[in-house]
Amino acid sequence: MRQIWEIIATVFKFSWRILNFIRELVFNTIFLVLCFLVIGSIALYQSDSKPDQNYFGALYVDLQGVVVDQVSTPDPFGRMSRELLGTPNSRMQENSLFDIVDTIRSAATDDRITGMVLRLDNLVGADQPSLNFIGKAITEFKDSGKPIYAVGDSFSQSQYYLASYADHIFLAPQGMVGIQGFSTNTLYYKSLLEKLKVSSHIFRVGTYKSAVEPLMRDNMSPEARESTKQWLDALWGNYLETLAKNRKTTAEGIFPGTEALLNKLRASDGDNAKYALNQKLVDKIYTREQAENVLKKQFGWNDQEKHFNYVSIYDYSAKITSIGAEMPGNIAVIVVQGAIMDGPQAPGIASGDLISSQIREARLDNNIKAIILRVNSPGGSVTASDLIRNELASARAAGKPVIVSMGGMAASGGYWVSTPADYIISSPNTITGSIGIFGVINTFENTLDSVGVYTDGISTTPLADISATKGISPEFADMMQITIENGYKTFIGLVAKARHKTPEEIDKIAQGRVWIGSDAKKLGLVDQLGDFDDAVTKAAELAKLDSVQLDWMQPELSFMDQLILELSNSAQAIVPDVLQVFLPPAVATDIRQQAQFFLKMNDPQNRYAFCLNCADIH
Repeated sequence: MRQIWEIIATVFKFSWRILNFIRELVFNTIFLVLCFLVIGSIALYQSDSKPDQNYFGALYVDLQGVVVDQVSTPDPFGRMSRELLGTPNSRMQENSLFDIVDTIRSAATDDRITGMVLRLDNLVGADQPSLNFIGKAITEFKDSGKPIYAVGDSFSQSQYYLASYADHIFLAPQGMVGIQGFSTNTLYYKSLLEKLKVSSHIFRVGTYKSAVEPLMRDNMSPEARESTKQWLDALWGNYLETLAKNRKTTAEGIFPGTEALLNKLRASDGDNAKYALNQKLVDKIYTREQAENVLKKQFGWNDQEKHFNYVSIYDYSAKITSIGAEMPGNIAVIVVQGAIMDGPQAPGIASGDLISSQIREARLDNNIKAIILRVNSPGGSVTASDLIRNELASARAAGKPVIVSMGGMAASGGYWVSTPADYIISSPNTITGSIGIFGVINTFENTLDSVGVYTDGISTTPLADISATKGISPEFADMMQITIENGYKTFIGLVAKARHKTPEEIDKIAQGRVWIGSDAKKLGLVDQLGDFDDAVTKAAELAKLDSVQLDWMQPELSFMDQLILELSNSAQAIVPDVLQVFLPPAVATDIRQQAQFFLKMNDPQNRYAFCLNCADIH
């Protein structure tokens, strides 16, 4: 009896300790959250209370992280984390493309801003259309007569793209300009799945639809290789052409070819900085001190801060206020960014439910006279894509002009959602097309069999006899293939109707084949080559608006959602990514991008319009 009571007492003590731990954890978490909010509020107040006259000199464009169309975490917590946790230093910090452009344009007309310094060492990258749009704003700044300097320890291809717009480019003595070409790589899992005894049941339509190839091959198919090479070579050619124009040279001057580059590098004794100077990719080889002396002479010296006079683009952006920001918008801007999926919005995921509700809200708002759908997506779930398409068609039927502005990519499901538009505008470098569809169902019956676990049961029909632990029946496989073929027929039908062509004409340029914007224009898949500014102009024209006020429709997160998301982002900035600790960055990125899609495949009919390798260019 005593032993029983001792056991009960031990269980009670253990349970009590667990309850105490949970209680302390909850109260400590609440306390830390309150401290975070109080300190953050004070920091923001102090930042906002500084008079605007406190800044003058250069606009210091020290971009850090990646450039996206819409950041995952909206203000005010984005600003709070910058003040408290220094997340701008995170390589994964997101920067709004449109905020960057608006900030540069404001600085161009600000008398206190006397020039620009591009310091891009921590810019991880952006798609080519985004870089081109920022470059357009930099050119406008230059046209105002203010000098622009680019200073770097080294320049990656993305960094140098922006640096090429500068009047003067300074490179460190041990630096390099890493212009070596574009590549796109995909991880393939066929042999791994076979070793794990996982059965992948694949259904697809489209000769060039390569999104399922990682599950069924160990390498790229000849058809996918042919298609990818075509658009990747075109992107590379456009990249070199832009840089050649900016540096007043030729494409061969920017990249003379592999063999010629190696010969010239040997002639420079392997000195990358000397090669860059000889090739006129940069104007001077300067140490940081030498570069600072030039900038000090140009912009003056701040004795208190011990640097030349400048204001960071982040601080400057926080101080400026858009004219008429309180006025009701008359053109709604709705962003489709990332893989299109069913369910809630998340970083890297475009929620079909959320975006369709935003379109509906714009349709029912009498102040909104037109809608711009900004698409930067490789596609995703057919069900989620069609949810967005239907709502967009309803808005157009209600008499509101719909303009699609394509960003870095609007492929597969990203093109599906674009079909109801009155007008489609893409960059020459937008990756689009990929009109195709597929289905994937993974089952694990052989994996379980190998360890002695089996599944058995009863079903009323062969169509019901499917299970992740048992496999699928031939009849269900036939039903899936019929459904996928119907989805493809629907897809090309929607495109044919939208582009005033026959389904047969669309089928010839579809089959899952990827195109860049300039080719898509020739094929009639888009109406105009341009950027977001052109989309705004067209929306105003179709809506007959004399003045434009954009209404950026942001995802509405609850207070706690914003706080949790920001805290998780801050923790990610502090704690190293496990993948990047054990794997090379490029491999870690490949795994993350592919896993993000495959782990979130939630279409109720298992049908997907997705371009896997569209986003993986480096």
